[in-house]
Amino acid sequence: MVKCGMNYSLFLFDLDDTLLDFNKSQEMSFFLTLKGLGVDQDLNTLYSDYQIINEKLWKQLENNLINQDYIKVERFRQLFDLHHVEANPLMASASYLNLLPQTIVLIDGATELLAKLSKVGEVGIITNGIGSTQEKRIQQSPLANYISFLTVSDIVGYAKPDPRIFEIASKLARSFSKDRTIMIGDRLEADILGAQNFGIDSCWFNQSKLPGDPSIVPTFEISHLSEFSKKMGLD
Repeated sequence: MVKCGMNYSLFLFDLDDTLLDFNKSQEMSFFLTLKGLGVDQDLNTLYSDYQIINEKLWKQLENNLINQDYIKVERFRQLFDLHHVEANPLMASASYLNLLPQTIVLIDGATELLAKLSKVGEVGIITNGIGSTQEKRIQQSPLANYISFLTVSDIVGYAKPDPRIFEIASKLARSFSKDRTIMIGDRLEADILGAQNFGIDSCWFNQSKLPGDPSIVPTFEISHLSEFSKKMGLD
């Protein structure tokens, strides 16, 4: 492998809200799901509460309190109970997960960045997500041509920031050394803390320019993906 400007040869990326715009995809899939079920309540209000419920459940997952199979249906069950929606949460979950791979929206600059990095090293994905859904989303996006391997919490049994998911990913790489590996992701408490726990460098994709956390310090911080290739000396 050719060394890039910062001497990294393995680039581990988060998927949602780092390479794929999950917020837009999630919103589109949610609205299509509830319309398909004939729900006639205010979908904007339902979606706002769904996001709150979903986020709480995923944080419980990251703290090893629940598993992902539980989340799939529970988020809709809680939402429907809250708003007295007469719809089947199992059907809602199945429809939503089926729609997610069909509503792909890329983060600006994602394809261009992976194209550059794949020429100087290897690109892998570490994602807290549902295995079959994440695989389909990558396969149906232009990113698939540049990604060497995918590590999904749903499949391996560990979620970021647990260092064990990083250990599994490292074994999938063609070659691995901690000092030549960097994790790029949007969430301090999952991506950056996970990299910190595993002992590798990290880049915080802080698109919204949120305040940092003194206990979780990334090696780099960027607000647009194009900044990363500049830091790597590829532009």
